[in-house]
Amino acid sequence: MTTTRKERLDALASTSGAKADDSGVSLAASAWRRLRRNPVFLLGAGIVAAFVLVALLSPLLAPHDPSARMLADQVIKARNEIPPAQAGHPLGGDLQGRDLLSRLLIGSQQTLMVGVLATFLGLIGGMVLGTLAGALGGWVDSLVMRAVDVMLSIPSLLLAVSVGVLFSPPNIYTVIVAVAIVQVPIFARLLRGSMLAQRHSDHVLAARSLGVKPGAIVFRHMLPNSLGPVIVQSTLVLAVAIIDAAALSFLGLGNPDDSIPEWGQMLGTSQQVFDSHPNLAFWPAGCIIVVALGFTLMGEALREALDPKNRR
Repeated sequence: MTTTRKERLDALASTSGAKADDSGVSLAASAWRRLRRNPVFLLGAGIVAAFVLVALLSPLLAPHDPSARMLADQVIKARNEIPPAQAGHPLGGDLQGRDLLSRLLIGSQQTLMVGVLATFLGLIGGMVLGTLAGALGGWVDSLVMRAVDVMLSIPSLLLAVSVGVLFSPPNIYTVIVAVAIVQVPIFARLLRGSMLAQRHSDHVLAARSLGVKPGAIVFRHMLPNSLGPVIVQSTLVLAVAIIDAAALSFLGLGNPDDSIPEWGQMLGTSQQVFDSHPNLAFWPAGCIIVVALGFTLMGEALREALDPKNRR
């Protein structure tokens, strides 16, 4: 009788343990399980993957030199004529007789570089300010957050334009810096909020009671556990960075050398003949919209998947 009861208890314990092991998954594994069944994430990730792949392989994919005026003989400014679509040039040419498809492909590389570098610099700056405010608190927190509030009170594009006009002459690096400065307060505020929530968590209180140094608590416990929302936000900010960078180039605050194409720059140049040749604006504008949509869809899906309130 005793042996039978013991066997039943052992069998029940092993069965419960197996169930617990099957259901106990990490946050990342649980999020990925939902993301791979989410059509919104798959669509966004597909667009982003295609954009990155095209940008990296654009020198190989571009059929012609984007700065070569091989169709210049078909440009008749007096009649407002530009090269139409033809064999070897499926999208035709631009105002100077350069192949439009090649310029779009090479321009994707410039757009990706501007968006990624601007987001990275903004993330670094925001992490510095957010860590200072969330870890130190007191007057440091008040000082940092008042500066952040002032920056957030200014519309992002207006702030980017204000920063961009300070540099002379404008180039692609001034666009990166201007867009990065706009993103700094977004990351700073988000990281500061996450770190304030971590300050009173059980593992931080336990580390303090054990006499762990404040620096180790901040960089080993608080900061790593606060980066999740910030990383997800960077995906959404990347879409905004691409749009802001295109807007600055459209306004003439980007690289003045049009031999190196960029989508915002191409969009600005096309306004000269928009009424007669809207296709010159349609293609770069369409690329900007689709890529920004891809990053937005992927970022929103990531945020929902990592939000504990959305777990089922």
